[in-house]
Amino acid sequence: MPRSAPSNVADTRPDADGVAITREHFLTEEDAATERVRATILASWQRSRELKVAPDRIELPYLRDPDSDTRLTRSAEPVLRRLGEQLKGQPVSIILTDPSGLVLSRRTGDHDLERYLDRVKLAPGFSYAEEFVGTNGIGTALEAGRPTEVFGHEHYAEHLETLACAGVPIQDPISGRTVGAVDLTCWRKDAESLLLTVAQSAAEQIGQALLADAGMQELQVFQAYRRTCRRMSGIVFALTNDAVMLNDQARSLLQPGEQSALLAYAGHTAEDLAPGKHRSLAVTLPTGTAARMYCEQVGSGDTSAGLVVHVKLGAAAPSSGVVRSSSPNAMALPGLVGDAASWLHACQDVEGAYRGNEWLAVEGEPGVGKLAVLRAVQLRRQPATRFTVLDAGHAAENLRWLDVVREALASSDSVVIRHIHTLDAANARELSLLLQEVRRPDRAPAPWVAVTLTSAPPRGEFEPVLRLFPRTVELPPLRLRMEDLPALTAFFLAKLGHGGKITCSPDTMRVLMRAAWPGNVAQLQLLLHQVVQHRRSGAIQPQDLPPEVQTISRRVLNPLEAMERDAIVRSLADAGGNKATAARALGVSRATIYRKIHEYGIVASG
Repeated sequence: MPRSAPSNVADTRPDADGVAITREHFLTEEDAATERVRATILASWQRSRELKVAPDRIELPYLRDPDSDTRLTRSAEPVLRRLGEQLKGQPVSIILTDPSGLVLSRRTGDHDLERYLDRVKLAPGFSYAEEFVGTNGIGTALEAGRPTEVFGHEHYAEHLETLACAGVPIQDPISGRTVGAVDLTCWRKDAESLLLTVAQSAAEQIGQALLADAGMQELQVFQAYRRTCRRMSGIVFALTNDAVMLNDQARSLLQPGEQSALLAYAGHTAEDLAPGKHRSLAVTLPTGTAARMYCEQVGSGDTSAGLVVHVKLGAAAPSSGVVRSSSPNAMALPGLVGDAASWLHACQDVEGAYRGNEWLAVEGEPGVGKLAVLRAVQLRRQPATRFTVLDAGHAAENLRWLDVVREALASSDSVVIRHIHTLDAANARELSLLLQEVRRPDRAPAPWVAVTLTSAPPRGEFEPVLRLFPRTVELPPLRLRMEDLPALTAFFLAKLGHGGKITCSPDTMRVLMRAAWPGNVAQLQLLLHQVVQHRRSGAIQPQDLPPEVQTISRRVLNPLEAMERDAIVRSLADAGGNKATAARALGVSRATIYRKIHEYGIVASG
């Protein structure tokens, strides 16, 4: 929970004095040392200045009676109420807004903070959009379309400089549109580095509640759309009366005019296609590209819910009408375990990029197996070629890191750069220039290059790097492929069993199936490694399991503490149990992480 940082905690928040001086120079149009300011904040300051936002006063539009009975507010209310109950008496405010930044509700656990938020009009009925108040957690998150933290003097308006806030846009799980934002605000002096993690958790829970609240017809279309994405490669989209869903290929392969033309063709087709029926039609896009659309009307009886469309570019008309399915090869990659549809689909996408020599970004939570998938694809496709793995996490401490990358690109057939999101701005810029040089047409054939990064939205300085990787594949977390857990457990136990016969009892497997697994497959492997240190044969019993899955703590954790615990577990899993590395990733001291590990009952090797 937010509290004043003790003196032995490594404070990774922005340099308050440096940011304050930079902000003052920026507002007076003097030369400012902008390297002291994060790229996201500087971009927001520039937008705020262009919008002529007043930095010395807060003047906001007010709506007397904002609509408090919407799908968003109904879905968010139980989530925010539970969080508010846990934070009662603590200096944190939980704020819900609509997509324009209009504050719909506010729950504050501290009277002094509540009075101050009233003074700065961070209250229901007022809009905290960037165009009115400048850089802030709500407006900047909505403008950037990603989770955003704003600390103290990073705020554009000086009256907000005593506050810290973490805002996260809320996405409609059906349409993908931004429907609002959730924000946690506290005193600047009380802010901790995991505030944003808690806000993201709340936004995810609200998204799940929105999905549960969705009408049956919307769910039918959404399920049919997801099913088609799993079964078919290429462009897939769906449309209902008030929503459009496009997969990544539709957004990346089609120009805006082509997207509009396909949606128009689909709309005309939907008018006279009965529920449950299919239709195939050949069309010519505005660019002259030939395409074939395979349309399925979703619904039951006489009621249509929406249309799902699979598109093949340059496809000729089939002789027998609709093509039902051409499921990709589902054979498992060497050394990998699991047959969950989402896992197989992601593995096939990675293999497709390798086969087509298309540079690739592999995204996912720590511990999902990003490097394992890349290794497996290379082993299947070209086992004799040179495969080099580099870690961007070493760039800060190795002054020759870019030279090592240059040498690998010159001598390897395939290069993987892990943890690309950990690079600082200078190294990200230099890496971008190096990769562009390698891809020059007059150079020798470039190796195949892939990068790995977490699922969190990358900082602005990474955009030049990521533009060089036209395709991104996201690997699913373990909690979304729990049907693979028994097979994964047996696989790891066979590797760790030291020749003995080790199994999991049914009771133990039930405990494992109930766990949240924030560290994903890496956490499972680490946990089983700990277990076999004292259980080398027979059946593993629940009491053999470490505290993070058996009993996390001797007391009930509030949501902020639970999110802090999960973040530590994920970092430990990503760091292979190394506590010092995990502490650096979280921006805390080693003393702090040891204290937290003891407090939450986390067991980790290293």
